Amino acid sequence: MSMTVVVTRNVSNRIRGFLSSSMLEMSPGVYSAPRLSPAVRDRVWEVLTEWFIAERDASIVMLWQEAQVPGGQAVKILGEPPVELVELDGLVVIKRSRTTVSN
Repeated sequence: MSMTVVVTRNVSNRIRGFLSSSMLEMSPGVYSAPRLSPAVRDRVWEVLTEWFIAERDASIVMLWQEAQVPGGQAVKILGEPPVELVELDGLVVIKRSRTTVSN
């Protein structure tokens, strides 16, 4: 079990209520759980992913300790371009997918 943090932006009351039922809202849109098991974390993410389809102009970021990834921190994102934590010359940086803009 590890500390899990979820940060939301412009989400519906449905999502805020759901997160408040399983985590502590530390500040508006910032949720924390000090000992969330991987199974519960995965289920929370599953629900957020299903409900996110109905959201508009919103984003959700989930972070937790993960020893097997660069920097020891895993991240999942809904609503923003996906990111990946990678190690580059001893530094952990965020790699974003390129998006194509068409005119």
